[in-house]
Amino acid sequence: MLKRTLIALIVLTLVAGPLAFAAPAKAQDDLPTNPLACPGEDEMAADATMDAEATAIAEEAMTYDGGQPVDAPDKAGQAIRVLDLPKLIGIAYFAATTKGMNEAADELGNVEVITDAPTEANVDDQITFIENYVTQGIDGIMFASNDPVAISPALRRALEAGVHVVGFDANSEPDAREWFVNQATFNGMAKALVDSMVEEVGADGSVAIITSSLTAPNQNRWISEMLAYSEKCYPDLNYLETVPSEEDQQLAFQRAQELVNKYGSDLDGIFAMSSVAAPGGADALSQMGVCEDTVVIGISTPNQMRPFVKNGCAPKVVLWNPVDLGYATVYVMRAVVDGTLLPGATEVEAGRLGTLPVVNGSEILLGPPTVFTTDNIDDFDF
Repeated sequence: MLKRTLIALIVLTLVAGPLAFAAPAKAQDDLPTNPLACPGEDEMAADATMDAEATAIAEEAMTYDGGQPVDAPDKAGQAIRVLDLPKLIGIAYFAATTKGMNEAADELGNVEVITDAPTEANVDDQITFIENYVTQGIDGIMFASNDPVAISPALRRALEAGVHVVGFDANSEPDAREWFVNQATFNGMAKALVDSMVEEVGADGSVAIITSSLTAPNQNRWISEMLAYSEKCYPDLNYLETVPSEEDQQLAFQRAQELVNKYGSDLDGIFAMSSVAAPGGADALSQMGVCEDTVVIGISTPNQMRPFVKNGCAPKVVLWNPVDLGYATVYVMRAVVDGTLLPGATEVEAGRLGTLPVVNGSEILLGPPTVFTTDNIDDFDF
């Protein structure tokens, strides 16, 4: 009897294993959402909404909510050494942000960028890097967090040690850094992703989400805004579940397989919320031969997604230019050190990118997202 019970439990574990990693498709944080106008809304109403949002952004830009370093040395115009601390190294996305940082550093001529980060998306490892570089002596830290809450105490200690701190790609708690370079507004990304999915699967399709970790701040914000926008504009779009892939392309491949095996042809689309989840998920659909039934709409780089855009498994990819994101971050860091970007500022000069606006208190906005399709993907190389 005991033997049969143990066998039954083992079988149940094997069957239910993938589901243990699933979460209901619901808002991933408790922050307020601000869904944008639906396609086809009255033009005057949409214009009024945009005007109201622009006014709100202008007002919020003056309410600085970042932190400040304690007794930071005056290095205005002088050479500085800054740490580039992405979520992890070894993936194309963060290789692109690092490329942009080095481009900006070369232009400026007085910034040395040191890229050092974990090989896996682990916030504890990021904290160790922060502590080590603060101890060794560093002028600034540019980070993309794996967990906005867990990383914040270490960043606050860096500020207390007189180190300048600027975030990019994935934020911390606001007071743990001076500024955050936001690649695109969360509601703008949500609209682009959901509209792209609906164009492929219809307004009543059934979709799942492959995210990175369930604590990743930018992915959670996008998902919350996506669900709010869908409720407003596509109330019949059916969200099935959310599964994590931990910034691991092979795990994303596996998660996509599990979703297809679970839902079959009832699964119309998969939102892939990271630069490795999208190619991993699209590759799984391609190898399973199910791209006529299920597609991936994801966030990734054109070079990674080009074959899947062209074979129809991932007909649309939504992203910004990560090279520009890294480039802007270095210009923001230089402006902070030089004292030309101060609390209350409404814009910052960013080299070839021109003037970038300050939004939401202490965020620098890179710009609107781009949707890559067969029509334009060959125009980009990153």
